[in-house]
Order: sequence, then structure tokens, then C-alpha cells
Amino acid sequence: MSRSVACIIFDGKKVLIAHRNPVGDMGNRWEFPGGKIDGEESPSQAIVREMMEEFSVKAHVGEKITENTFVHKNKECSLEAYLVTLEHDGIEKPFVLTEHTEYKWVFPEEIKDLSFVDSDLKIYPDVLEFLKNKEAK
Repeated sequence: MSRSVACIIFDGKKVLIAHRNPVGDMGNRWEFPGGKIDGEESPSQAIVREMMEEFSVKAHVGEKITENTFVHKNKECSLEAYLVTLEHDGIEKPFVLTEHTEYKWVFPEEIKDLSFVDSDLKIYPDVLEFLKNKEAK
């Protein structure tokens, strides 16, 4: 089974999303940052590696939000979402992107109106509920 992680980077009001490069099955679509878990990596190790590789930023992994399984190209896959904080927000000091054309901070409710990757849409209801609870606190 292929395993991936999604980074839910939330500032208390908005969540960070990234627009994929225009290649591959899900090219030119928005997503939660993240990626595949390599070999014996833990989800936390994968998140730290992926954020450094794709955004050139240090990540700190918090609690697991949700997990979902799905089939992609006849292969079973799992996607785990974690609350993640970064060393900076990419505004004053821009992130250095390698796999994305742009990134932005959006209100969680806006995601449903964007061209988002299918796997992230499967976890979106749980993520939205989690973030609403975080806002309330």
C-alpha cells in the first residue's frame, strides 16, 4: 500500500494550500502540502523531509487529524493528515518552491470551491471539522 501525508498548516483562521506544477495526474490542482512516505520513514519524518524538499522550510509535526484510504490507478493508498507548524509563514520570507507554482493562505471553507486533488477532498470533511473546533478554542 502506498502511504502519504498531508500537512494541515493552520494559523488559527486560514490554512496553507499549494498549487501543483502542471505535470502528472493531479497537475495544476490545489492540495494540502505533503507527499509520499518513503520506505521505513515515520509520518513525522516524511512531513519534515517533504516540507524541506518542497518549501525549504522547517516543519514541526503536531497531532494526527484523520486518515483515509482510497484506490488510485488500481493501487490501494492511505493518506494521513497532521497538524503542522512551520518556522515562518512564507509571507515576509517567501517559501522556495520545487513542486508547486504558488501557495496561498485560504479560509478552510474556500477549499470546496477550488480545483483540489481528489485524495485531499476525501479527508477534507474531517479536516474542516477539526479546524472549526480549533477556531472555537
